[in-house]
Amino acid sequence: MSASGIAKRPVFTVPHFINGKEHHPEKTFDVVSPTTGKIAHRCGTSSVADADAAVEAAAEAFKTWRKTTPSQRRDIFLKAADIMNNRREELAEYMREETGAAESWCDFNLNVATDILKDIAGRIPTLEGSFPAMMDPDSSGIIMREPYGVVLSIAPWNGPYILGTRSVAFPIAAGNTAVLKGSEAAPRTMFAIASVFHEAGLPNGVLNMIVHEPAAAAAVTSAIIANPHVKKINFTGSTGVGRIIGKLAGENLKPVVLELGGKAPAIVWEDADLQLAADQCALGSFLHSGQICMSTERILVHKAIKKEFVDRFKASVEKIFPSSAEAPTLINSALVDKNKTLIADATRKGASVIFGNIEAPEISNTRLRPIIVDNMTPEMDLYKTESFGPTVSLIEIDSEEEAIRIANDTEYGLASAVFTEDLRRGLRLAREIETGAVHINAMTVHDETVLPHGGAKASGYGRFNSSRGLDEWVRTKNVTFKN
Repeated sequence: MSASGIAKRPVFTVPHFINGKEHHPEKTFDVVSPTTGKIAHRCGTSSVADADAAVEAAAEAFKTWRKTTPSQRRDIFLKAADIMNNRREELAEYMREETGAAESWCDFNLNVATDILKDIAGRIPTLEGSFPAMMDPDSSGIIMREPYGVVLSIAPWNGPYILGTRSVAFPIAAGNTAVLKGSEAAPRTMFAIASVFHEAGLPNGVLNMIVHEPAAAAAVTSAIIANPHVKKINFTGSTGVGRIIGKLAGENLKPVVLELGGKAPAIVWEDADLQLAADQCALGSFLHSGQICMSTERILVHKAIKKEFVDRFKASVEKIFPSSAEAPTLINSALVDKNKTLIADATRKGASVIFGNIEAPEISNTRLRPIIVDNMTPEMDLYKTESFGPTVSLIEIDSEEEAIRIANDTEYGLASAVFTEDLRRGLRLAREIETGAVHINAMTVHDETVLPHGGAKASGYGRFNSSRGLDEWVRTKNVTFKN
């Protein structure tokens, strides 16, 4: 009993999920809520032996899961969607506590994750082979499409239900089994995904979930990728870590799907609907505090309408993210410091902060209000560095050629936007921008189940979502025979 006479509630420890059962590693680490700065719970940290056990369980389950019918897999996915929806208050609370996300972002995550499950359920029966005509009339051939085997799925914390669900749902739907290596920042959220599938009737071992503390990342990740049972990998996260995952996969001759960082440009042309552009750029820049890989980081504004756009843009930011409200929470103080450092460098080199104040006191060091920086130039670190926070920069343009050049002047290529009332101009610019998606008269943050999602250049390769996202997880096998 405490001094007040009330017994302290023990701190919950997030387990792992291996072969259909909770697994509790001996070693644990603290999960600190960025909202309160206090320990939310603890989580077991996976060792190489734990990771191997998860892979072995997945390999054993693959022997039977690969033989299930499309209707069996479809029914499990539909049931999982219902369970996720029915448990949404519980699941949203895990996400809020671990990531500091606003309630609206949690709801959006669960809505999209549920849609992903339903959409995939409907696509499962579309996986089919073919029977091509052979050169020899006395021979026939079959092109089969088969699952790979065990898939390693690595998902981040910023959109955990969307990104965690899609990382395992597409491979499993195609007949693979999976090991989900969840983010150490959101382990209870990741465990919830596994529990939803298990409750829906997914057989033991088909989906396994592990987490490790940052210090164990190199050893555990290398061991899983090198494990001969693991046949393919998908990773969503930073470009820096993506390079490491890609290198490890290449060394082991294993295919990989990567969705990495971004530096999304939004081009606002002189004929744009400026109020629409202002509102969409405000959302695209500062939704979830800019902690989205598709967040608008650079706004390229035609000089003829720059002043009016800037006035409208600042008003839109104030309307959607009022300065009188509590500052939004970022995942940790390091990300706040990163944004402040980028802004300080830019202002030293001639940029000006025209909205917000990096010196404004907040109730915690994990909070930062929206910042708009004008007069951005290539000499500034902010010009090319992904801020992954509530910081957006303005660049003046006066020709399509200049807009395209600046939009493409980055190693990234995930998402972009163009605001114009001339659809022909919008399509012309869209063809030239080197990104996996271009949204005309809409914000850069856009991801839905019917559209294949992925990037170009250092934003990764391969696709999630739609039928192409399902195709990533089957390979062809040719079978020929004499008639």
